[in-house]
Amino acid sequence: QGQLVESGGGSVQAGGSLTLSCVASEDTYSSACIGWFRQAPGKEREAVANIYTRGGSAFYADSVKGRFTISQDNANNTVYLQMNSLKPEDTGTYYCAARPMFCSRDIQSMVRFIDNWGQGTQVTVSS
Repeated sequence: QGQLVESGGGSVQAGGSLTLSCVASEDTYSSACIGWFRQAPGKEREAVANIYTRGGSAFYADSVKGRFTISQDNANNTVYLQMNSLKPEDTGTYYCAARPMFCSRDIQSMVRFIDNWGQGTQVTVSS
């Protein structure tokens, strides 16, 4: 599953924006589905979006469609999550993870294949 490091979290008011970054090792980034996930206290880990690094196909959770955008920077082995119009329910720890395969529209299905999660980055949205 490789090395990935998340950053960019913070505290914002509802309606604000944040951009998260996920930097991967070159081996991990190549030909991989890289996803963003989040977990709020007391809740299950939820898939937010994913993108295939060799084709750019991206899929989103219904709860974030139209507000979040996942993108990639191949030169820097980085996947971003641009989050706009943030809501209090977006609060949680955000993680990225990778699998060496095409992305599925069923983004939640990726969760069960990830054994090791990084430290994540905290996003707090206040009302």
